[in-house]
Amino acid sequence: MPTDHTSLSGKVAIVTGSGRGLGLAYALELARHGASIVVNDVDTAIAADAVAQIERAGGTAIAVVAPVGPTATADALVAAALDTFGRLDILVTNAGVLRDTVLWKMSDDDFDTVIGVHLRGTFTCVRAAAAYFREHEVKGRIICIGSPTGQRGNFGQTNYAAAKAGVVGMVRTWALELKRAGIAVNAVIPVAATAMTATVPYFAAAVEADAAGEPMPAFFRHDLGFGTSDDVAGLIAYLASDAAEVTGQVIGIGGDRVQLWSHPEAVATAYSEGGWTAESLATELPTLLVDHEQTVGERFPALPEDLVRPKPQA
Repeated sequence: MPTDHTSLSGKVAIVTGSGRGLGLAYALELARHGASIVVNDVDTAIAADAVAQIERAGGTAIAVVAPVGPTATADALVAAALDTFGRLDILVTNAGVLRDTVLWKMSDDDFDTVIGVHLRGTFTCVRAAAAYFREHEVKGRIICIGSPTGQRGNFGQTNYAAAKAGVVGMVRTWALELKRAGIAVNAVIPVAATAMTATVPYFAAAVEADAAGEPMPAFFRHDLGFGTSDDVAGLIAYLASDAAEVTGQVIGIGGDRVQLWSHPEAVATAYSEGGWTAESLATELPTLLVDHEQTVGERFPALPEDLVRPKPQA
């Protein structure tokens, strides 16, 4: 049960993209800790079902059916919280879409759609919530959902990587801007079984176990930090509570693992009096790179033999 420090009783939370998946898990956990929830989804039936699930579990919720991105949606979400519950304390920006394809095949619409929901949607919702928090002197909690792709890059996800990296950049900026008002802003990097990971053969054994209601193999939960949506939800509830006295942090969680991501820092430095030329860089830069060149993308260890699944036939 929630402790006094982690209780959210009397508080109100908006969770965007909370009709199903990770977002629904966040909403259910916040409600379990006592918060009233504004559910958001683009599908009326899915949003209504999410509200019903929260209510069956003993919580209180309403739904706002609208696409995240436009300012009008952000304003409607805040207005719904105030009109129904009389206040707003917590915002979780989770809504997102995918339009995966390699760079040379990615259309303008593929790029703009993902940026519009993830990046612009995070911006408009946080702006609306922060304006309310500041005006009413609420020490609000803002939790923005990032991704390992935004931290490391991923093949075929130019748009998603840009959006999620941008979210983390905005979080660091907002933590500076809102600190004086006592508003905490943090990013969470979830690693969990989702519709996206369900299509990746590497995770097949973990996804199969989750779908069957069985525990995931320890290799996934411990070694990879890969788990269920519920494994992520506890961090959301913690960061939303008075127990969390942190801001500007990027925290990864999945399975049995929690991680604190570093902010980008220089890993090697060299100097040349008078500046650098192409010729001097050609001589000196390889020396820096030999021990410090940075990797890109996720690198996974080989699967244990008993967890290997045959690749699906095309």
